[in-house]
Amino acid sequence: MRNNNKSLPRRLAGTLLAVLLLVGTAGQTAFTCRAEELDLYAASAVLMDADSGRVLYEKQGYTPMAMASTTKIMTCILVLEEGSLDDRAQVSAYAASMPKVKLYVRQGEEYEVRSLLFSLMLESHNDTAVVLAEYIGKRYLSRELQEKATSEFTVEESRQAVKAFAALMNQKARELGCEDTWFITPNGLDATESIETASGETVTLEHHTTAAELARIMMYCVKESPGRDVFREITRTESYSFYENGRNVTCVNHNAFLNMMEGAFSGKTGFTNKAGYCYVGALERDGKTFIVALLACGWPNNKSYKWSDSQKLMEYGLENYEFRKFLNEESAFDETGLKPLVVENGQTDVLGGSASVGLTIRERDPDEFWSEEGMLLRPDEKIQVDCEVEKALRAPVRAGMQVGCIRYSVDGEVYLTETIVTDGSVEKIGLPWCMEQILRRFLIF
Repeated sequence: MRNNNKSLPRRLAGTLLAVLLLVGTAGQTAFTCRAEELDLYAASAVLMDADSGRVLYEKQGYTPMAMASTTKIMTCILVLEEGSLDDRAQVSAYAASMPKVKLYVRQGEEYEVRSLLFSLMLESHNDTAVVLAEYIGKRYLSRELQEKATSEFTVEESRQAVKAFAALMNQKARELGCEDTWFITPNGLDATESIETASGETVTLEHHTTAAELARIMMYCVKESPGRDVFREITRTESYSFYENGRNVTCVNHNAFLNMMEGAFSGKTGFTNKAGYCYVGALERDGKTFIVALLACGWPNNKSYKWSDSQKLMEYGLENYEFRKFLNEESAFDETGLKPLVVENGQTDVLGGSASVGLTIRERDPDEFWSEEGMLLRPDEKIQVDCEVEKALRAPVRAGMQVGCIRYSVDGEVYLTETIVTDGSVEKIGLPWCMEQILRRFLIF
């Protein structure tokens, strides 16, 4: 994380009014590729800056759609957070009944969770996803079912465990701000369910997300989750072999994009008849991290469309966005523009004087969120700096009291807020102070 502190230069002439600042040099060279010129196959697409969560490009990026096996990134990260790689997961009859693509697990078998996660993410095995969902989901069932061997679950009991896991998936989605995402299955197979709302209304929901929210979930998986390092390790592994239940298994990574662009390090493919070909992937290069999410990117025989779309979007991000600091010489608010505030009913050194207090910008915690520093911007993008401060204060006033803020925004969205505080204290005028001032004046004169 880049370090930031209040000593960064603040050279521009500051005011207490809103300030609009142009970032970048006038007359710069036009972009290598403009977003509107991108010709994509995907019905829905997003390019996201994985450090800020800002969407840099979108094509129907907020339209709910089926997402097939890209679902498994959420399954994987929840298992990493809730379970243990060294645990053994049992196979139920329900898990063994899942359709292709599958590991062909059998009821009663046990597998190491670590091996199952490679099976899940490299080969996208649907039965594996259910084994893992039951492994975690049963913990949220009744004590009786928690103590029952998963291999002995009835189909209905297995479905209860999977439903409990889906509830965890939806809870995590809400925590990440994904309001247009709904998980029903852990493997991404198309599904529909009816639920009752808090108002008593019954609604029918499909398994779905949006490209923007799929990218946000991927951002969490590779940048924020406690399990991010293992998630990265699994999803960038080209092949993984293990021996379980009397057979050797080799899982090969089907994310071909890992070898198509320098810096590609994670991703997940998906396909169902309803969703079409889907993909979510991540790339790091030149200090930038991008995430691409594609939904409905062709149907057979157009399997390669997702790769060309991903490359176009990643190249657009690499060529047209550079990291710029908010608190640099060109865009930082000038602290010297913060004038003292009048403090009504405040004590002064001389009876009848006017009380006031100075202002400053509060020191920021260097470990706070990335946005205290800057973000990826195009050469033509502007940073708007708005300052709001109280017009006057009323005693008593304490040092460090918040009296205003400075907001740095791009396209109307605030990415950094600095707090304006008082740099001193002013006590309230009271009878003792008045008597003291009168006595001083009397004794002097």
